[in-house]
Amino acid sequence: MIKKLVLVFIAVFAINSYGQEGTTSPYSFYGIGSLKFKGTVENRSMGGLSIYSDSIHVNLRNPAGYAGKNLDILNGESRPVKFTVGGSFSNVTLKSNSGSDKASSATFDYLALSVPMGKFGFGFGLIPYTSVGYKLETLDDNYDDGRKSNRFNGEGGLNKAFLGFGYQVNEKLSVGIDVQYNFGNIQNSFTALNYDDDGDIITSQTRENNRSDLSGLNVNLGLSYKTMISTNLELVSGLTYTPKANLGSQNTRSFTVVNTLEPRLNRTTEVDLEALGLLETDLVLPSKFSVGAGIGKPRKWFVGIESEYQQTSEFSNDLYTSSAIVYKNASSVSLGGFYIPQYNSFTSYLKRAVYRAGLHYENTGLNIENESINEFGISFGVGLPVGSFFSNANLGMELGRRGTTNSNLIQENFVNFQISLSLNDRWFQKRKYD
Repeated sequence: MIKKLVLVFIAVFAINSYGQEGTTSPYSFYGIGSLKFKGTVENRSMGGLSIYSDSIHVNLRNPAGYAGKNLDILNGESRPVKFTVGGSFSNVTLKSNSGSDKASSATFDYLALSVPMGKFGFGFGLIPYTSVGYKLETLDDNYDDGRKSNRFNGEGGLNKAFLGFGYQVNEKLSVGIDVQYNFGNIQNSFTALNYDDDGDIITSQTRENNRSDLSGLNVNLGLSYKTMISTNLELVSGLTYTPKANLGSQNTRSFTVVNTLEPRLNRTTEVDLEALGLLETDLVLPSKFSVGAGIGKPRKWFVGIESEYQQTSEFSNDLYTSSAIVYKNASSVSLGGFYIPQYNSFTSYLKRAVYRAGLHYENTGLNIENESINEFGISFGVGLPVGSFFSNANLGMELGRRGTTNSNLIQENFVNFQISLSLNDRWFQKRKYD
């Protein structure tokens, strides 16, 4: 197990060293950034489907997955301890009515450990939840010489550290709860570009700088129900519910007079946000509910569908307001599954692999200039056995589109590659001999 953990930490270090920007999406300008966490690589390879759980993979979206049936191969004594880590690389083509560009990013996605305790189970870990990363410029419609009017920059995001518990009520039903501590910061700046009478940009510009340091708790409740509906077919269903929560936001704002020729002459003035009632504000995290079901043959195949609903209209932060942006309730649907040719094959490695595929459609709830920002994607993946005791490496690929070019907005065409390690081991064994 120690050798496996060493490999995992090397992988995490490599992922973090490669790139720190979690997104290149211009839509991370809004709210708390683009939603980064959409489940494990196994989930995302099935279109985001998270209702399926077993004894050798960690389910980070439904805490009921911490509990479950013990493995028959262990004489029903226990389930393995599960450790997982994942990262991804994204390549995005940004398209507008006036041109296109390309961007890429590589990030760490999650790190978690799940430990069985009889009918109970608990897990803990770290998830980068949202990400902010953009550099935008707008054109001045009053001129036809390509003159830029505004410049926007942003970085940061929200992370979740979680501790979860699951309990197996009976052979068919498990329930669970995650307690999540949210933390992070969002930084952005805005510069209104000024020109002289000849159309040349002047050397002195004013930049507005904002920073919000966020923290607060929320919970995620989960339920999983499995039952055999025939000799070979199993029905699997699940639901989760995350109540609305408030995060505390500690805010700062300043204005910097920027000298483009002599940066050492820059002057910054702090804004008294306390006098404006904006020094400390509440950021509302909307409530969320998901439900899904599917059927399959255990250790052979599975197909399911899942819907998620989020009250995004509840989102608010008094520090940032814009009449051009409306938050409406969000929804998504995922359809996916997996196939295993022969899980216990001794003659073919590829027959023991897990082949996954799926698709998803999401209405993000973000409405800009009366245009809804939607996302569609298809995904594929494979789980490859590594080492011993059902450990595996998971590879995934997702192709999709987000946004629109209507109303001078930006359409993103993306290709995401994901990789994770899911490592299993026995920590608790009954002694056979004294």
